[in-house]
Amino acid sequence: MPSSSRGKTQRASQVGLPARKAATEILRRVLTEKRPLDVILSQSAESGLMTGLTQKDRALARAIVSTALRRKGQIDNLVAGFSKTPLNRKRSGIAYEALLCGAAQILFLRVPAHAAIDLAVRVVSYDRRGGRKLTGYVNALLHRIAEAGAAVLEAQNAERLNTPGWLYESWTKAYGGPGAKAVAAAHLEEPALDLTIAAEPAEWADRLGGIHAGGNTVRLSSSGRIEHLDGYEDGKWWVQDFAAALPALLLGDVRGRKILDLCAAPGGKTAQLAAAGAEVTAVDVSEARLVRVRENLARLKLDATIRQADVLELDGDGDLADGILLDAPCSATGTIRRHPDIPHLKTKGDIRKLTDLQGKLLKKAAGLLKPGGTLVYCVCSLQTDEGERQVQKFLKSEPRFKRDPIVPGDLPHADFALTAEGDLRTLPSMAAAGSPGMDGFYAARLRCEA
Repeated sequence: MPSSSRGKTQRASQVGLPARKAATEILRRVLTEKRPLDVILSQSAESGLMTGLTQKDRALARAIVSTALRRKGQIDNLVAGFSKTPLNRKRSGIAYEALLCGAAQILFLRVPAHAAIDLAVRVVSYDRRGGRKLTGYVNALLHRIAEAGAAVLEAQNAERLNTPGWLYESWTKAYGGPGAKAVAAAHLEEPALDLTIAAEPAEWADRLGGIHAGGNTVRLSSSGRIEHLDGYEDGKWWVQDFAAALPALLLGDVRGRKILDLCAAPGGKTAQLAAAGAEVTAVDVSEARLVRVRENLARLKLDATIRQADVLELDGDGDLADGILLDAPCSATGTIRRHPDIPHLKTKGDIRKLTDLQGKLLKKAAGLLKPGGTLVYCVCSLQTDEGERQVQKFLKSEPRFKRDPIVPGDLPHADFALTAEGDLRTLPSMAAAGSPGMDGFYAARLRCEA
């Protein structure tokens, strides 16, 4: 390389180095410390991870991490094929994460290979946890990936490689081979930004340059910072996926009715119910998460009673609710498009623990509902143990409750997601108004008959 070109590369590398350092460290904390990506990012100011980074560099760091997590299986496959000596993860410091970040940039983010390689090597050279001695290894391996990686990618089964075996097998059992492949393929794409509009969604779709996806949902292909979008300051909308906006609608006309929103944070469904005229009490165990609910309701100029409490400890002897929305804690495998760290954090054992909690929450909710009232149970999970089977078990154990089937026309913009049993099941591979992708949700509407 001519000296002038080398100098330009080095100067560019110095400029881009802080973002790559941040991305590599964030990825390490997700994969090694098993910390959720959103938590790491929300605490980045306190931890100093993003200190001094411009908004552009922050966005770049997040894009690198998200891509590395989405495509980790493919990159691991490449590394295994191109490396004669596997890394000893316990002694290699941050070298593995630097490899993932470098390969993600070269193969999927279209960063020039020479810059991505130089930056990865520089990141490793600063590592005091054992990575320094591996700069040559990282350099050589990324050069091989830059030279021959694209050809290998074409022959890979991307959907299968990027999905943990236990998850892929469960989806195959639930949705068939083609269905599982379509779900896994949807997880490899960056999701659109969905907004729930308080009123006049078609008009706001035009104002924001999006599409009216049905109901009160407007879908944007890109956003930048949401705080800069028209209508944010005035509280005209809130961020909520198309599928996440459906369960609250199953309660029907809620005007003047007492509705319990259990496990309510972050509050999108609370806002929906309040905007529809319900007397909402939003309950969540986390005071920290309820702070966000209060802030959102204040911005939206909506009223609701906010209560910090463990749902399992709620007193059922007081006023019973006309309707209950239980958005139960779950594996969140339906939100992998937005949270690509989930496959690397959740295990099969987590599902067993969660289903036990969900069963207890359903039983508690049943005791808080008036006779004749409606209970909507939902989870943002693709796992049938947390959805369909959970409701089957509940109905067998609670003879007072019957399924109130969702029929075509109840959710006219989501009739495509109704099951033969009369429940709601959305998949990430489904499209809203011709625009691909939505969160995976399950919801059932249950009626208390006595």
